[in-house]
Amino acid sequence: MAGSSSGSQAAGATAHVDTFARDRLPAPAALPEFIFELPELRFPPCLNCAGALLDRWVAQGDGGRIAVQGHGGVRWSYAELQARANRIARVLVEDMGLVPGNRVLLRGANSPMLAACWFAVVKAGGIVVGTMPLLRARELATIVEKAQVSHALCDERLAEELELARPQCPALTHVRHFNGAGGGEAQALETLAAAKPATFTNVDTAADDICLMAFTSGTTGVPKAAMHFHRDVMAACACWPPHVLRATADDVFIGSPPLAFTFGLGGLLAFPLAIGASTVLVEKATPDALLPAIAQFKATVCFTAPTSYRAMAAQVAQHDLASLRKCVSAGEALPAATRKLWKDATGIEIIDGIGSTELFHIFISADEAHAKPGATGFVVPGYRAAILDDEGRELPQRCGRVGRLAIKGPTGCKYLDDPRQASYVRNGWNLTGDAYLQDADGQFVYQARTDDMIISGGYNIAGPEVESALLLHPAVAECGVIGRPDEARGMVVKAFVVLRPGHTGGAAMVGTLQEFVKQTIAPYKYPREIEFRSSLPRTETGKLQRFRLREGA
Repeated sequence: MAGSSSGSQAAGATAHVDTFARDRLPAPAALPEFIFELPELRFPPCLNCAGALLDRWVAQGDGGRIAVQGHGGVRWSYAELQARANRIARVLVEDMGLVPGNRVLLRGANSPMLAACWFAVVKAGGIVVGTMPLLRARELATIVEKAQVSHALCDERLAEELELARPQCPALTHVRHFNGAGGGEAQALETLAAAKPATFTNVDTAADDICLMAFTSGTTGVPKAAMHFHRDVMAACACWPPHVLRATADDVFIGSPPLAFTFGLGGLLAFPLAIGASTVLVEKATPDALLPAIAQFKATVCFTAPTSYRAMAAQVAQHDLASLRKCVSAGEALPAATRKLWKDATGIEIIDGIGSTELFHIFISADEAHAKPGATGFVVPGYRAAILDDEGRELPQRCGRVGRLAIKGPTGCKYLDDPRQASYVRNGWNLTGDAYLQDADGQFVYQARTDDMIISGGYNIAGPEVESALLLHPAVAECGVIGRPDEARGMVVKAFVVLRPGHTGGAAMVGTLQEFVKQTIAPYKYPREIEFRSSLPRTETGKLQRFRLREGA
């Protein structure tokens, strides 16, 4: 491993028999610098995060606590979740021939059964490869081929696309289906698991054995596989959750991000189980479905994207949200208008944060007491952050100048055999691709993705700032802003706007919105072009795909 200010962590001997992934880690010189300054980040050489997140609660006598809930009356205790995971782990090893280090594709919407499968793979020493439920055969084939996936556990309702992909995936030789809906007819996996004992001895993986591969969610259109060690999962649990979120064992977590997305894996599985809390995993967590689910399960902590909070704010009065006490936003920048809209509707200050697939979860954030409209927050304990200029030099702290955000911590970018490692990691820093400044209070303030900065007529204009201004207008439901190439100005600001019901696009509305932006932010930043759309292209996690807007322009 790369060096750290507190010394490199000793690694255990790998337990992986199949070393495909380990052999394709970036070279030591291409890795970021890892730092383990907090005492709780000094992990033992051998670590299986399934034992740390799940088994330890049963071992210490807390197996009766509720671990995971779902629709259809599913309500599993820690002991019941452990038993199901153990039985599935036995199926993987005894019936499907899994050896430690094999990659296992998980395909299913969020559900208690998907969580049990995740723990089963980790217990057996496999490497989890999560996939978004909406992926098609071509996309699945790309993932399977890149990761050389040999095993798959798939919700039978999503089996068709995987089967269409299999002719292009010679490495994928072992597939079992399960029923992710809860209840109903048992599938092959449940039938095999039911015949197994409820005990399993976890593979004694090294702390730096690879636990999972997280494929990027596709804002750029070309997927990368970010690999994470067992210690990375536990490091993420030790940094942001106790220092910023500060949830307790009595909390009930709920949210929309899929477990295949590290925002969801952390917020809806690893973080609640790390403190002995309960999580609610529901398949469809659209704004219309999430509010009644919060009321039904008396959820206390919610994870979702800014667009969902904005959509839900108008419906809050129709639901009993008395249980809800903490709301977390990540995945894309939180506009100040959305923060205010949600607080006005619920009285709850959103906890904003920025994380990345490459670093697993949130590394800059602010708790409710320090939340500031338009700012993301402070560097999370356990991490370091800097703003770099165009030459890669650190800018002075709190200088207010815009530069590239750079991060170091206990987690970091480890792409699977990908030349883009050299773009993400420079001089030990993880370069997230975000343009930020640090204000006089020490808070980090998001400007744009570095490739979303618009240079128009000599001015630097951050697209998200224009979006935030447009969202303040009562007629605007959502919007996306890009720079369109222009011969005279280099680029012009172009906005794609979805209007709220009852409002009509046209020349008059264009003029109204342009004048509104001029009155809200510096006039030179106003969108010279506005195109009205019925919807905007987004990833399955709700992230705006600006590259698709640029392609269309």
